Formats: sequence, C-alpha cells, structure tokens
Amino acid sequence: MRKFLLASLLLATPVFAQENPSAYEALRVIGEGHRELVNRVVSVNGVDGDPQPRSWKILVEDKSAPNGVREYVIEDNRIVSQRAPNRSVAGSTQGATINTSKLNLDSTGAYSVAAHTADTSHVTFSLTSYTLRTDDRGNPIWIITLADRSNRPVGTIHIRASDGRVSRVEGMYQGRNMEQVEVNPDIDKPPAENAEENSDENSDEELVFKDIKRMFKRTTRDASRMFHKVQRSFTDFFNR
Repeated sequence: MRKFLLASLLLATPVFAQENPSAYEALRVIGEGHRELVNRVVSVNGVDGDPQPRSWKILVEDKSAPNGVREYVIEDNRIVSQRAPNRSVAGSTQGATINTSKLNLDSTGAYSVAAHTADTSHVTFSLTSYTLRTDDRGNPIWIITLADRSNRPVGTIHIRASDGRVSRVEGMYQGRNMEQVEVNPDIDKPPAENAEENSDENSDEELVFKDIKRMFKRTTRDASRMFHKVQRSFTDFFNR
C-alpha cells in the first residue's frame, strides 16, 4: 500500500504540485517566434529544484557568438537574460545539439523516474538538479542529481530522454557505480588468483555486486513502466 501511494504521488507531482515551469515550457519560451532556436539547443540546465528549479539556463548554438554559443535564462515563462558566455562548450557544438524530435520525457517525468529510483535504493533527498544534453552517441539524456537539505549530492541518475531507460546510476546502491558492475566480466565468479587467501573477501564482494545488479535491473524495469505513464513528446507539446 505504501509503495502504491508513493508511486501515485510521484506521478501526480507534475500535475498539481508543479509551480515552476518545466524544461519543455522553458524551451517553448525561447522557441516562440524563433522556432529555429529550439533546433540549435546544446543543453538545458536547472539547479536546486523542489522539485522543479526556479530558472532554466538554455545553451543554444550561435555561430555569431565568440564561443559559438548563447545562453538564455528562463524564469516564470519568460526570458530574463541572454548573453554570450565567456566559457566555451567542452569539445565542439557539432553533433552536440539536441534532436528535439527524440525528446519524450519532460523534466517532470524525469523527476518521477529519479525519485522512484532513489526510493528503491533507500536514498532520501530534498533538492533536484537537471541537465539535458546529448550522450556520446548523440542521443538526448537527462542527468538528474539529487541532494540533501544541505545541498550535498546523494546520487546521480542518467535517464534516456527518448525511452526513459536508466542507463547509469552513481552514488547509490551501497555507493557503487553501476557502470562498474556492467563492464566487469568477473562479477559472477571470484578471481582465481589468490583465491584461497581472499576467498571470504571475494565472496562478500561477489554478493554485493550481485545484489547491486539485482537492484539495478529492478530499477530499469520500474523506470520503463513509469516512463509509459509520464512520457510526453516535445514535438506534440510545442505544436499544440
């Protein structure tokens, strides 16, 4: 019953507990009258959300700017500032712009997935920070960082914005990075070298890794189910 109520509250958050605008709403603000700007977005950032941040910083590719980008700050569904930042984008903006036709998860939906992941890993948090950008394959991904009341990070969750899949978890699951489990080919058996001396230690570590894998698989299954409830096409949202 408790889990049902928690899931209901998480899914309801974007509907009636939402006061600050979502990332989609911020993107629509910069796209009003200038639709081409939405097609040149490099990243969307918001910090200290409760659950959504007060302002969004949107970085847009701008070849006329000194560093090739322009930053827009959105608050209360309006542009409050824009500037050409002094710092440049890491690497190049080529291939880094977000294909908005692949966006199927607003920041509200990303929050629901992240909050459920935190609950299943027994992590409590108060603030949420968001980054939307492309991954190394050019796909849009949400990077959600959770923090406690003192604004100390307690975990980070990577969620694909196209299908809601949780691809990476940091700082949760007993402090292990799930990526280490996924790429370690020996997690299901202790190493042969020094097996007798380290059998107990290896056995304990093996059990920890297996437990982490089990929790992560559960997380991905839950995230997939939740995605189908909170998914939202940006194209449909923008054109409505």
